[in-house]
Parts: sequence; structure tokens; C-alpha cells
Amino acid sequence: MTDDSLIPAAQYLRMSTRQQQYSLENQADVIEKYASDHNFAVVKTYSDSARSGLRLKNRDGLKQLLRDVVEGQVSFRAILVYDVSRWGRFQDTDEAAHYEYVCKSSGTPVHYCAEQFANDNSVAGLILKALKRTMASEYSRELSVKVRAGQFRLAKLGYKMGGHTPFGLRRQLIDVNGLPKQLLVYGERKSIVNDRVILVPGPPEEVATLERIFREFADDRKGLTAIANALNEEGILSVTKNKWDACTVTNVLRNPKYLGKQIWGRTTEFLSGPPKRLPEDQWAVCERAFIPIISPELFQRAQARFANFTHNLSDEQLLERLKVLLKRHGRLSSRIIEQSRSGPGLTTYCHRFGGLLNLYRRLGYSSLDLSIQATTRQRGLLIRSALITTLLEAFPGQIQEARKSRRHRPCLRYRRTGLLIAVVLAYRNRNAGSTPCWHIDVPKAERRRTAIVAFLDRGNNAIESLRVFEKLRFSRFVIHSGRTDEWLQSGYPLSNVSEFLQILDQVRAK
Repeated sequence: MTDDSLIPAAQYLRMSTRQQQYSLENQADVIEKYASDHNFAVVKTYSDSARSGLRLKNRDGLKQLLRDVVEGQVSFRAILVYDVSRWGRFQDTDEAAHYEYVCKSSGTPVHYCAEQFANDNSVAGLILKALKRTMASEYSRELSVKVRAGQFRLAKLGYKMGGHTPFGLRRQLIDVNGLPKQLLVYGERKSIVNDRVILVPGPPEEVATLERIFREFADDRKGLTAIANALNEEGILSVTKNKWDACTVTNVLRNPKYLGKQIWGRTTEFLSGPPKRLPEDQWAVCERAFIPIISPELFQRAQARFANFTHNLSDEQLLERLKVLLKRHGRLSSRIIEQSRSGPGLTTYCHRFGGLLNLYRRLGYSSLDLSIQATTRQRGLLIRSALITTLLEAFPGQIQEARKSRRHRPCLRYRRTGLLIAVVLAYRNRNAGSTPCWHIDVPKAERRRTAIVAFLDRGNNAIESLRVFEKLRFSRFVIHSGRTDEWLQSGYPLSNVSEFLQILDQVRAK
């Protein structure tokens, strides 16, 4: 038979793990014999080495095969696969059928070379193929359960179960009798199935660095970033030989292996599914798996400090800290809360409780002056928001809101020029007598910026007048209307919001 009479075909090969040393070669041998017996010539190979058959996601070879077939840019007219399980052990058998149908409908049928049935759409063939797909899927389920059970047992005996070796520890290879054989360096793996790996203390200098990290955090009350910066300045590298940061320091401080404790199986990705956290009673725990490096007392002091971090505290715990602060000072204010070292800053409290006034109410703390101040701030936020909305509605498509984020309050942007415009409130001083006096407090990011300033009435309940200024001169200043104030006079009065863009152009043209 001449080569011209042979049907060009592609072969698809897959093995699950690198331990299946000759798997791809064995599959190729069976496919070659099938091709010879059935008038095929293999002209292209697609393969996935050390890839699970559970999902398509990580199988680049099969994805490329499907892509080539669908696009029609192929030189072959058939696909040869060792058996149904090599095509995939998809947990939904319809998924395996779908990928095969995609190939068949594109004019490139799939042939299973080691199966005892022909893939010819006969009733018997269809039933056997569906059964084989189900068996392949169930095999993965049963194998996963058995593998996890074996890993669970080994973890409870204290053997290392994979993953990075923590800073300050090293992997020790031991034989079946528990006798040490050698220390494994990065990249080395055990070669004998019955050998096991445990963790042992690393070099003395790394152990000393570990103790230093725990003491600086737990006893010296240093921050995570400060500890990381100090280690980087001294040229001490982390376990990955990279620089330290707050995250790597946290991983060290929270790792129970430094107590000699092995914890395995806190999460699972059963059958390549999404990660799922398991309850503690399903973890494999060995209390004395390794030689401890850090004392239990020091480790617990570090965990106690983590427990006091703001995001770990409930609303009730935050309120209790404020009660202590109130008892100490006899009163509360935004400055007292901000400067206190016994709790988080004012921003955290306001974010958690929805403002200072709500915080005082939850605390059961009432003060008329403080309540008036809090409600004034809240009213100011509403007035400023309403002014921004009015300007946006007055000039649709010409004015837009900009820079609204957790760090910056919103301002306006003039789309024609890209100019950013601050929106600022001038609060009326109720104790200034008959002469109007306003206090202006400008965020640092809005200084020296073109601004529209809303001067509030005596009760700070509404806008009394509007002025547009070329720029704001200070962060905080007081305006007295009864005195000659050059900056106040430099502002362009705005009698109607509809004049805003016209006035803005005049200010910028000055």
C-alpha cells in the first residue's frame, strides 16, 4: 500500500504524572500499530505531559488540537487516542462527549485505539463509550479519596506533605526506620517510595533571625513593614531568596511549624474544583511532628497581637476601647480618638459605624456641642454632594465628576480643558457676632487648585453665596466679610449656577 493511499491522522497523548515514565511511549506504540492496521498515517502529535484529565483548563495540547480542528487549518482527517480515559476523565461525561462531537462535526472523527469497540456510532459502541466515560470519571473520584486518606495518615504521623520549606527550617530525608539519610537542598526529591521527609532546624543564623522576628513583633511591638524593612536593609533574604514584605513576615509569625506542629488539609481542591476551606475537625494535626524553634509562650504572644489588629476586632470590642478612652479623658473628640494608641484611627471608626455621630450614639455618649459639630459635618457632606449634582445636571457632557476614591473626595473636571475644580464649603462661625466670618478647611490634594467655594448661612444649613477662585491659597484660613480681603475679592461671584462655565472661563483667562 502506497503512502498516498493512507489517511493522514493526528495522535493525542496524555499522561497524568511524571512518574508514568513510559506512558507516552506506550500509548504511541499502540496508536502506531492501530494506524498500520487501519490504513492511517500519523502526521502530527499533540500531547499533554503530567496533566490531569479532569479539566480542559491546563491541557494545552488538547486545547490546541480542538482549536486547529475548529478552524479547519489541519492536514489530517482523523484523531487517534489510546483509549477513552486518555481523552479525559471529565467529571461531567457530557463534556468529554462534547469535545469529541466538536471534532467529528468538523470532519475529523476520534478513534480509540486500545478499546474493544469501534467508535462507529453503533448502539453497542455508544453504550460502551458512555460506560467507559463514566468509569473513567468514577476512577478519578475513587483515586482522589484513596490518595487523600493516605496523605491524611502520613500528615498525622508528622511527615512533610509538600509545599515550600519555611524560613529557618530544612527538609530531612529519613528511611523506613526513621533514620536520617541526608538534608535535601532546593529542587531535590526523594527517590525511594518508602522514604519520608521531615523538617529540622536550619542554620543557626536563620534560627536567630526567626527568634528576632517573633520578639520584635510580640514584645517590641514593631510593625510588620518595619520588621521587613530592617531585614532587607541588613541583606537577609526570605525563604524564596527575595526581599521581605509585610506578607512574608506575617506568614512566618503565623506558621505553627515553628512550634513543631504539623497541620495539613485546611483546604481542599477535590477533583480540581475550586479551593474550599475545611472545618478544623477535618484537619490532620500532629502536635510534635518536628523539633520546635519558637517557644509556645512567645508564639502565643505574637498571635495575641494579631488578634488585636483592627480587622480582627468586632464592633463591640472597638466600642469597649472607646469606653476606656472616654473614662481616661472625660470626653471624646475626633482628635482624642485619632491620637489614641489603644485603638484604630478615626477613619476606621467612621467607616465601621457610619460617621462620628452614629459612633457616639452606639457608645451611649451624648454631648450637645459634639452632636452639633457632628451633624454640621454631615450636613456639609450633603450640601457639597447636592452642589456637585446640581452642576453636573446643569452642564451634562461638559462637567463630570472626577477623582472619587477612598483617598480623595470627588471634585469636578471641565471636559473641554481637562481642568480639575475643587468644590469647597466655607462654614459660618456662629460666634462671630454681626460680622460674617467663615472657616475654610481645604484637603492637601486640593490646594492651589481652581475652586468653587460655597459660603454657608448662619446655621450652616444652606448655601448663602457662591464664588469661583483661580486657586486656593492655604489649607486652612478664615474669611472676614467686614474687612478688606484681597483673596475674597479676587473671587468671581456666581449669582446663578448656569453662569458657572462662563465665570470659569473668565477666571482661567485672567
